Amino acid sequence: MRLTPKGGRDAVEGLARLADGTCVLKARVRAAPEDGAANEALRRLLAKSFGVPASAVTLTQGATARVKQLRIAGDAETLSARFQVLAGEAA
Repeated sequence: MRLTPKGGRDAVEGLARLADGTCVLKARVRAAPEDGAANEALRRLLAKSFGVPASAVTLTQGATARVKQLRIAGDAETLSARFQVLAGEAA
């Protein structure tokens, strides 16, 4: 996941390829990267986007970086289908 804090709106923006070739899901949030506010906003945005409770989304890596790893608990098939929709929105 690549996060843009203070991005003017809360949105998942599809897939992007980083300079090292890694493919990531892009998101932006209005919150500033202060005291974990942007990470919390991302967690809530992903929960809403994937149709799971906020408690099902956990930040596992990248608390202070733009590129993050998150774990989303739930039915794998349902989550995969939601991911496909989110990834395709930018295409």
